[in-house]
Amino acid sequence: MTEVLVLIDHADGEVKKPTYELLTLARRLGEPSAVFIGAGSQGAAAAEKVAKYGAEKVYVVDDADIKGYLVAPKAEALQQLVEKSSPAAVLIPSTFEGKEVAGRLAIKIGSGLITDAVDVQADDGGDGTPVTTQSVFAGNYTVTAKVTTGTPIITVKPNSATPEEAAGAGTVEEFAATVSDSAKKAQIVASQPRKASGRPELTEAAIVVAGGRGTGGKFEPVEGLADALGGAVGASRAAVDSGWIPHSFQIGQTGKTVSPQLYVAGGISGAIQHRAGMQTSKTIVAVNKDDEAPIFELVDFGVVGDLHTVFPAAAEKVNERKG
Repeated sequence: MTEVLVLIDHADGEVKKPTYELLTLARRLGEPSAVFIGAGSQGAAAAEKVAKYGAEKVYVVDDADIKGYLVAPKAEALQQLVEKSSPAAVLIPSTFEGKEVAGRLAIKIGSGLITDAVDVQADDGGDGTPVTTQSVFAGNYTVTAKVTTGTPIITVKPNSATPEEAAGAGTVEEFAATVSDSAKKAQIVASQPRKASGRPELTEAAIVVAGGRGTGGKFEPVEGLADALGGAVGASRAAVDSGWIPHSFQIGQTGKTVSPQLYVAGGISGAIQHRAGMQTSKTIVAVNKDDEAPIFELVDFGVVGDLHTVFPAAAEKVNERKG
């Protein structure tokens, strides 16, 4: 069976959930082979984790010669792995970094690239080529597409699949990538960890509670419901532009794109800029005092009311049920 390369998304060796989602999708296309780019000493532990989700082989690329640079070296490492393994496809998490790596890789190997897929299937009626589903133009169109040139390079949004465990061999194979000097022209000179909030990362969260202009700058109800549900906190551009919450919380065309299982919007009108960043959420709930707010055109469940009343009441009920 042909290999399907899956780039492992991790932080200091801690494998992130989107990797398991990609491995689940990869099993539809062929034999999953995970690619770990990081400290060699962390490779075995990562291999053990991804093997539980079907990785038959794990390529470990020690990043001693890569760490400290931006994405160009990673693209070169993947290029060399593609040349070595001739995979049926390469699946990469749809993060800012992942999409840049994917774009560079596609150029290097002369292949087609599809970004922000929300589903990947093998073409049953054809040759098994990966067929993707995307939601484009602010969610107004659903597109089915496939790569017609070279090895398909596909980035997939978090929460696009439910991770399913399946035992794989997880055989570790160390791979020594050769990184050119031209790939090292942009260097990281300083970095600092994100302040831990105890909440999941916004783009990876299965549940997102977001607030907009209707919060009036008071995000306590939004944070309270998010914490009760174990979700992340997001915001509309209006809330960010008002200086109520940092830009890192912004969801929308000029912010982050989320695709959670549950999206709860409070005091958000549903402007097209915001819809572009959340419309692929599986279930959408909105609370707004304006019963004509455009957000109600999207929702699975809508509440006409004040979020400052509805959110605390909902959080209280959730906490009661949790005991």
